[in-house]
Amino acid sequence: MTTNTSRGSVAILGTGLAGMGHAGGATEQEIIARASCLAIERSGLAKSDIDGIITSSLTSPWWVMRMAEYLGIRPRFSDSTMFGGSAFIADLKIAQMAIDAGECENVLICYGATPRSAPSSSRINQMRAELDPQPYEHPYKAFNPVSSYALAAARHMYEYGTTRQQLAEVAVAARKWAQLNPDAFSRKPLGVDDVLNARMISDPFTTLDCCLVTDGAGAIVVSSAKRAQGLHDRPIYVLGSGFAHWHRQISCMEDLTVTPAVESGRKAFAQAGLAPADIDVVELYDAFTINPILFLEDLGFCKKGEGGAFIEGGRIAPGGAFPMNTNGGGLSCVHPGMYSIFLIIEAVTQLRGEGMARQVAGAQTALVHGNGGVLSSEATAILSSEL
Repeated sequence: MTTNTSRGSVAILGTGLAGMGHAGGATEQEIIARASCLAIERSGLAKSDIDGIITSSLTSPWWVMRMAEYLGIRPRFSDSTMFGGSAFIADLKIAQMAIDAGECENVLICYGATPRSAPSSSRINQMRAELDPQPYEHPYKAFNPVSSYALAAARHMYEYGTTRQQLAEVAVAARKWAQLNPDAFSRKPLGVDDVLNARMISDPFTTLDCCLVTDGAGAIVVSSAKRAQGLHDRPIYVLGSGFAHWHRQISCMEDLTVTPAVESGRKAFAQAGLAPADIDVVELYDAFTINPILFLEDLGFCKKGEGGAFIEGGRIAPGGAFPMNTNGGGLSCVHPGMYSIFLIIEAVTQLRGEGMARQVAGAQTALVHGNGGVLSSEATAILSSEL
């Protein structure tokens, strides 16, 4: 039996947030720079110590060069592989491989966007359609990505009896967590009936089944575990990570109820040497209310088809037995186009005991899971405050 030398070989040091909700006129680069400088400062490092940078953008293929230039970093290693919203959890694996290979020592992972304060959705969507053609779907002018996720939700409801009320409970639980988080954008009280009676967007989804459109930026600094122990009094270790993608267009998805999270989760748990029962807090990409239900099943927290029942009765809300999306998630906290970096930052916050009113008592392990495209790419990582 071989030893998994990559388990816990890297750790997250500092984290930073900026421009949450509404950036007040600041540009994407400005809020990313603010979040990045904060993360570096909290890492016990100087900017000159950062020799690796990983970032990507929904709009620019040159983004990693733009951000390195803007920050004044000349990296030994850089990467801008684009996986959609799952990218920044997938980036933990890329950072680990680069650091373990000696390509760099300290990696900055960062992202931000301002779709709320500087909206240009129609122009950007047209550009994406031209640069990323989807020949089996674009001719029908589907309202994507909402309609694609609605297909998955409808199929899950048909096949397993999942109800609209159960979907709504995902949004309600997220809002209850958001009410405990001063950084969250949507904090007004929300009930199941509010979700069900909101304006229909794409059956079965109403507006409140769909993630926010906000500004926001996040950044983390990753270093080797050995180096991290001398830099930070509470490094958070990456015990395991996994990534998978099976399709690009929803029409090419083999089974609308089974996602690549099956594969990414299996890889992450195997590397970490842990099982779902060992996880204290879970942060899942909730672009739509069906997402966490699918991911809970595919990651092994419950059986396929039981996700709706699993989250019922406030189980995933504050005070429930299964703390999930403790910052309010993409449904109520923040969602600037891509979201997974905020999952990592919230998990680190919980594992360091810095969650204040939303803190999960005794949290030592966390699972973060990101989603990209239309259930196209999935990335999972398991973090811990202890090796």
